[in-house]
Amino acid sequence: MSTPTADSARASLEAVRTEIAKAVVGQDPTVTGLVVALLCRGHVLLEGVPGVAKTLLVRALSATLELDTKRVQFTPDLMPSDVTGSLVYDSRSSQFSFQPGPVFTNLLLADEINRTPPKTQASLLEAMEERQVTVDGTPRPLPEPFLVAATQNPVEYEGTYPLPEAQLDRFLLKLTVPLPARQDEVDILTRHAQGFSPRDLDTAGLRPVAGPADLEAARTAVAKVAVSPEVTGYIVDICRATRESPSLSLGVSPRGATALLSTSRAWAWLTGRDYVTPDDVKALALPTLRHRVQLRPEAEMEGVTADSVINSVLAHLPVPR
Repeated sequence: MSTPTADSARASLEAVRTEIAKAVVGQDPTVTGLVVALLCRGHVLLEGVPGVAKTLLVRALSATLELDTKRVQFTPDLMPSDVTGSLVYDSRSSQFSFQPGPVFTNLLLADEINRTPPKTQASLLEAMEERQVTVDGTPRPLPEPFLVAATQNPVEYEGTYPLPEAQLDRFLLKLTVPLPARQDEVDILTRHAQGFSPRDLDTAGLRPVAGPADLEAARTAVAKVAVSPEVTGYIVDICRATRESPSLSLGVSPRGATALLSTSRAWAWLTGRDYVTPDDVKALALPTLRHRVQLRPEAEMEGVTADSVINSVLAHLPVPR
């Protein structure tokens, strides 16, 4: 089987976006964000009220890619070993053997991650950052590619635990999944009336249109996308400006700046360019940075949001020409 070229890999990933649209209506920016995360070897946090197809989005993504996928429903009584796996005693061999948990997959859907206590949330930290799980002192590598797509309900919903800053920072992107527009909602109901079932994606006719080889070719191409010193400086200035914002108690760290560089390159490549423009940076600034800043309580009481602070920074910073 021949190795995909950069152009054929881009066409395959475009087909992924088209294919997902067969099952999910009106969430194109979220789908694009998931593809960008795959290109950057990053993880995604999907936030939205219950019932806006967050879980369906991830299941549709796995159906269009030839990747192994598993789902974990996070609940208040979920233990860390339920995610990572544990040692099980085998009476026949009189030895302990490792039983892998659901984290040993390519695409892990962590459903309602903020409904489980911090200890279990933290069990994902090593897997997300180091791409390995350590059980009884033995590190066990995770498959490649590996992506965590976690869904969460807004924190004001009952029975939720806010994710700690250290874990939020491990997510490359935080994508907000909005309620659909009126016509999109009409389309959703029409599809259901015609027999579509979100529990059975075969009814939507989804098929695999890309695989690990396409992803690898795409990632190699993204790594070659050029970034000028002016654009690099622009990214740094955006992140430094958040640290000086009076509305924030915590600004974007250098890790956030490198994340914005990565996502901007991936977006530039997806749109057919081999160089990054300031517009690419602007397009990815909100999803890449909104979860890496912390509002001051007084700003929050005045209705200030992370998005409004970042938009204000983008509006006031001079854009390199």
